[in-house]
Amino acid sequence: MNKTLLALLLAAMTSFSSAQTSGAGSVLSGLALSGTVSGALPAQARVGGFALGSDGAPVAELSSVPISGGRFALEIPSVLPPQRSLSQLRADNIFWPGVLEPVSVTGQVSTAELRFYVYQDGNGNGRRDDTEALLEAAPFVGKAVLFVSFASGPAQVSAARGFQANLKAGWNGLLIEVGRAVKVTTSSRIADVSLNVQR
Repeated sequence: MNKTLLALLLAAMTSFSSAQTSGAGSVLSGLALSGTVSGALPAQARVGGFALGSDGAPVAELSSVPISGGRFALEIPSVLPPQRSLSQLRADNIFWPGVLEPVSVTGQVSTAELRFYVYQDGNGNGRRDDTEALLEAAPFVGKAVLFVSFASGPAQVSAARGFQANLKAGWNGLLIEVGRAVKVTTSSRIADVSLNVQR
């Protein structure tokens, strides 16, 4: 009996571990965000992280939470985004804040972008339905822009004015502060995020 339980436990742990890895075998990391939401919010408002398609439109809600008292705490899970949101990370297709030519990329990985949207959860089912309009929410942390990018494995993006972003497998929160030089800080747990709802 004990051997059977042990075998089942090992199988479950292996299955869980496999779910947290990319096709290349890299362990994927998630992202934890918390902060405030400002702007004209609808009743029963939720904020969600949505993966974008190749046209820049949201294609999948990865995670969402209700907004309570103008505050939120959101976990982006350590999962692969939908295939239709993935593209090869190349120097000629990086349009991130603060990135100016010349651009160089180290590492052959797939990437995806995540943006934040607020919507009215009219039926209270805890997810966004097709009839519920999306309001984009621009994320900032102090003077820095928050940009969220997925990478299927480790990679590095370098660009003019000192831009350098080191990506790990999974979801990366990049805090990009543009001045005479570009400062990039990468973190998996980011507090004091300000989401400004745009109508």
